[in-house]
Formats: sequence, C-alpha cells, structure tokens
Amino acid sequence: MRQRAGMPKYKKKHQADPSLNYTQRGFRLKNDRLHLAGGVALTVVWSRELPEPPSSVRVYRDSIGHWYASFVVPAPAETLPATGAVIGIDWGVKETATTTSEAHDLPHAEHGKKATQRLAHYQRIMARRRAPRGKTRSKGYRRAQKQAAKLHKKVARQRQDTARMGSPLLERSSRAWGRAKKVVRDHDALAVEDFRPKFLAKSTMARKAADAAIGATKAALVEMGRMHGRAVHLVNPAHTTMDCAQCGARAKHALPLSTRTYTCSACGAVSPRDKNSARVMLVRAGLVPGWC
Repeated sequence: MRQRAGMPKYKKKHQADPSLNYTQRGFRLKNDRLHLAGGVALTVVWSRELPEPPSSVRVYRDSIGHWYASFVVPAPAETLPATGAVIGIDWGVKETATTTSEAHDLPHAEHGKKATQRLAHYQRIMARRRAPRGKTRSKGYRRAQKQAAKLHKKVARQRQDTARMGSPLLERSSRAWGRAKKVVRDHDALAVEDFRPKFLAKSTMARKAADAAIGATKAALVEMGRMHGRAVHLVNPAHTTMDCAQCGARAKHALPLSTRTYTCSACGAVSPRDKNSARVMLVRAGLVPGWC
C-alpha cells in the first residue's frame, strides 16, 4: 500500500523504543523510589533533586537499552542582575561559536572526529558478519551493533555537555557556571544567529558542521537565556558573511567557506570572517547603533 502525501509515517513495533507516560494519578514518589500504576516499583538514580513536585513522568528506553525517567516540573525563572553588556553570536565550522567577546568563544571540540576510528572498526565487523535477508543476525553482529550504538550515544552526550558546560580550554570558574549560563550571566541581551543547517549539509563541510552540534548548542543557549529573563534575539543569517559590520556595505559575491578573512571593498575594514558576522548580528538585532 502506497503512503499518501501528508499522512504520518509510523515506525514498526520492533523498530520503536518503548515509552510510557504517566500523569499524577499514575505514579508517586516514596523513599526515593518511583511507584507506577500496576504495582511496579523502580529504584531511580537521581541526576538532580526535583525543585517542585512533578506533574507527569515519561519512562522510556534509549537506543542502547538504558531506561530513563523524565519528570515534568515547573521551573520558575531566576532573574539575574543587569550588566549593561550585549553579545553577538555567530555559528561556524572552524569554531562552534564565535562571539563579539573573545572570552566567550566556543572552540570546536571534535568529539565525532576522535571517535571515527573506533566507529569504523565496529562498522567493519558488522559488514563482515551481516546475515543474508531472512536469516537471524549472529551474536558477533549484535555485539558490534551494540558497541557502535554506545559510541554514538557517548558522542551525543559529549556534544550536549560541551554545549552546556563549555570547552575544557575555558577557565575552571567558567565551567562551574556552565558555558551557556556564563554567556547569559554576563550579558543582558543576546543576538543569536538563527542557524539553519541545510546549506552546510550539502557542502564539503557537512561532517565537521554535524560534529560541531550547533543545533544542540543553540538550543541550550536560547533555553538558558529565556529561563533567566534575558532578551534573546534570533537573527536571520542571510548575507551576514557578505555585510560589513562597520559601514553596512554588501559584497558583490558570497565568500567561499575557505575564505576566513573579510575585507570590505567600501570602507577597507579587515577582520576575521566570523567576528565580522557576530558584529553584524548585533546591528541587525538593534543592540548597537545601525549603519549610516
């Protein structure tokens, strides 16, 4: 049967991970144990204390067979003191985030590149031991498949940690606050590039752009900013690499990704390409005086 246009696609039962949702009447917490409807009691390893009683919980299993309980609790906004500072943030492939402040730049951690060799090893094992269609997969194939899934999960967690906690190159006090929270704490308003990864996915930089996990970093930053009452401006990224942050003149041709220095043909200003784009973010968001 053909799939009709606009109709949802459903996963097959053996391809979907189990997920159960419970409202307040379907679960309770007692003595650090989670009691679910039907007489099921679970011991939970808490990642943090719940600030308020939860209104619902979702119990689910991930791709490597680990079970998690995700609680929904109200999160009141924590207002931070005003600083009078603003910041522009441009996403890139040489550095994950380039900002108008040198202290808040986020270098590319390259977690995926470091795991490439081990991942290729497991994938070669899977290719050698792949069973013909209709045959049961061998234990060796399933073992290698599980190891590859664990490695993918580890890289995903490393990228999320980098987005929230920052790079190891940053000072220890910065990591204690968290990279995203440090940016939010030090600035009243943020001009963030509204990144769309489609154009990079079709370029020669696709793998490095995916390894940078720009989407996860952007989500963590926007979430933290709104949680603490900061003004977050999502700026359209169109032509940000072609506009001059000093005079507003636009280059006649788009700069290739290999060109890392921006030179304005009108006013002669020269600056690193990503730094110029970060300053353009501030101007477009109306956080600094506009062009004449």
